[in-house]
Amino acid sequence: MSGKRTRALRMTAGALGLTLVGAALTSCAAGDGAETIRFTFSKREAIEFMTELVAEYNASQDKVKVEIDTSGVDVVSASFVRGNPPDIMLANYNYEVARFVQRCALSDLSETEAAGSIRDDLQPLMEQYGSCEGRTSALPYSVMAASVIYNKQIFDEQGLEVPQTWEELLAVCDQLKAAGIDPFYATFKDDWTVAQGWYDYTAGGSLDVIEFFDAMAEEGADVGAGSDVSFEKDFAEPMDRMMQLATEYTNEDAASRAYGDGNLAFANGEAAMYLQGPWAFSEIAKTSPDLDLGTFPLPMTDDPADLGVRVNMDLAAMIPEESQHKEAARDFLEYLFLPENIEEYNASQLGFTPTKDAPAPDDPRIEGMVEYYQNGQIYQGPSVLVPRTLPVFNYAQAMVLGQSTEATLKTMDADWARIAFRAPIPKTGDAAASGDAAASGDSASGETEESTP
Repeated sequence: MSGKRTRALRMTAGALGLTLVGAALTSCAAGDGAETIRFTFSKREAIEFMTELVAEYNASQDKVKVEIDTSGVDVVSASFVRGNPPDIMLANYNYEVARFVQRCALSDLSETEAAGSIRDDLQPLMEQYGSCEGRTSALPYSVMAASVIYNKQIFDEQGLEVPQTWEELLAVCDQLKAAGIDPFYATFKDDWTVAQGWYDYTAGGSLDVIEFFDAMAEEGADVGAGSDVSFEKDFAEPMDRMMQLATEYTNEDAASRAYGDGNLAFANGEAAMYLQGPWAFSEIAKTSPDLDLGTFPLPMTDDPADLGVRVNMDLAAMIPEESQHKEAARDFLEYLFLPENIEEYNASQLGFTPTKDAPAPDDPRIEGMVEYYQNGQIYQGPSVLVPRTLPVFNYAQAMVLGQSTEATLKTMDADWARIAFRAPIPKTGDAAASGDAAASGDSASGETEESTP
């Protein structure tokens, strides 16, 4: 089958043509006696790409036939309950999926060639959701990085440099405001946009996220007034700074503006900065395809060494323990992780490739995040590292809409203590605690914003 150039050309043919090509290739590749495996993949923006890749794998050999299933994570979860899970999965890595890791329901991938290719500094981020002792249960396939999107033309016209400290950020905002330009376009009507951007960037840019949540897990039910670590204590300054930006430097109608409104307004040059991830680029381009955009981490301290970008494991590969076709699934897994395949996939999605020798992304819109990703200056969003029964999206939205930050953070501490009293919340790499937490039903909400827009 043809390589990446042909694949890129074929992908432009559209969904109908791709389906016909994929079906034909799968049919001719199956052959007599091929072992059929079920591969689940639910990132809807990339279904065409992955369908094509499956077709190429099937055409490349006659031992294994891969059937792609795009029915979604809820169907996958139900299949585990029925004892009929998929043979291999590529899924957004969050607490919902990590329940399978926590319960040791996924096979060990540590001996695969793919596992040996993954960057070592990503493992602590994987383990923030728990682990199964002695196993490498999931391998990151795509890392999505997010930070401030900014309009380069506006910055150039105002003679502004990208800020690297909190004081420099305020100076940029003041100069923009004096010129009659909204520094930030905010979309507070949609709670997820507040959580993934305003809340996550300000907290993640201010403190060590792994250290904080490990300390919170250690405190457990004792989190609250007087505890060594708490939301009220450690998030107070980040949230105060978030509120300063949200109240002084945003569009006046932020409370009534939603994600779609923000993309349109930002495309029309109505603000200089936008706290969104790269998933917004394609939406902005629908209105202004030639808009010159860039990215940079939101500075929250006066030390540039504290700068970092928010990441999530947008996709991770897993092979369930109950699969009856583990070896065939591993063969396909190794194919997925071939450099030409994993690197092309990430380039198509504006993602970062998690392998050690992968080249940096060359899209100028995300160039500003490359240095930080390469240096390991990354953190996972605090909004997705809490149990589902702590409705942090709602709390973040409530704060930017005027609710007391102090009262909200106290409520978050009380929620955490209540949840921890019912079941331990895992520390990074804490396999035993994570299993108990999963059994309690207090898993965390899936990070869906990257797939939702």
